[in-house]
Amino acid sequence: MVCAQDPGGRAVVLRWNRHPSSVGLARLELRKALAGWGLSGLEDSAALILSELLTNAARHARVSPGREIETRYLAESDGLRIEVHDASCVRPVPRAPDPEAPDGRGLAIVDALADRWGVGARDGGVGKVVWATLSPPGTGPGE
Repeated sequence: MVCAQDPGGRAVVLRWNRHPSSVGLARLELRKALAGWGLSGLEDSAALILSELLTNAARHARVSPGREIETRYLAESDGLRIEVHDASCVRPVPRAPDPEAPDGRGLAIVDALADRWGVGARDGGVGKVVWATLSPPGTGPGE
């Protein structure tokens, strides 16, 4: 894991290998950041969103061996933004989950928990960023 934090302490940038253990470690770092920002009320939803996005990147982003996945946790004036960057240009596509299948629900979970989420091109780089935003309880859209 490689870590960088902005001087104002409102962003944490981490790089992960594609090993499944990275997901749990990334959640731990997210929890630390949320506690430091006074956003612990977002912890459960944020950790689940991060797990789904990072697992998708590790499982589906077909990139050269050794390429890392980057996560960014950004404390914003209206809550939290989680980003997962990878070097694959293949965008995730939500699908209707099969009740009999053990997988395929990740983006549906993200959609249910996040205020907003989306996919975009990486600034100045190859690949994509998948992002989600969360507002503290009682302050989100429609509340």
